[in-house]
Amino acid sequence: MQITVMSQTNSVANQFMAELRDINVQSDSMRFRKNIERLGEIFAYEISKTLPYKTINVTTPLGVAQANVLAEQPVLATVLRAGLPLHRGVHNLFDKAENAFVSAYRKHNTNGGFEIKVEYIACPDLNNKTLVLTDPMLATGLSIELTYKTLMKYGTPKKVHIVSVIASEEGVEYVKKKLPHTVSLWVGAVDSKLTSQSYIMPGLGDAGDLSFGTKL
Repeated sequence: MQITVMSQTNSVANQFMAELRDINVQSDSMRFRKNIERLGEIFAYEISKTLPYKTINVTTPLGVAQANVLAEQPVLATVLRAGLPLHRGVHNLFDKAENAFVSAYRKHNTNGGFEIKVEYIACPDLNNKTLVLTDPMLATGLSIELTYKTLMKYGTPKKVHIVSVIASEEGVEYVKKKLPHTVSLWVGAVDSKLTSQSYIMPGLGDAGDLSFGTKL
């Protein structure tokens, strides 16, 4: 599995990551969403370098210019609700792409554990297409694994890119074992620990709540 960690290279993405983690900035939910959206745009730009292109002629007011443009658009999938700002950022660049949405969440048990539940999915045909799956937090890797397997019921993509803002070392190792080696993983940063409740530490907290408000 090819893994790209954005924080390993100095870029403005690190500024957005720092603000996402900062409790003094997190109180501004609009800025929190915007920073995730910006990271989505950066991820999309980097992924765009791996896609196929074709040459076209463009008529200008003074003549004809050649340009290399995307030969096809990817399909963009995200996990509701936390994935929406990240998805929007990716969609800003791939603005002609088809989209898929999956409702995957932790259903907590009385013994303190949890299972991942999928209750809704809307997805186009994925056969022979490039799939970009976004989920801001890759903690245990269970939700990405289940979401990936659910999406595969809609066809076999020729390539899959998974995008997360922050991942845990455990989550990265899990998806490396459970998903095909042809999948590419793109993350903003990798943190070393998970709490006893399986939240990434130091992480940034609950991305869904910080984006859209706390839930019951």
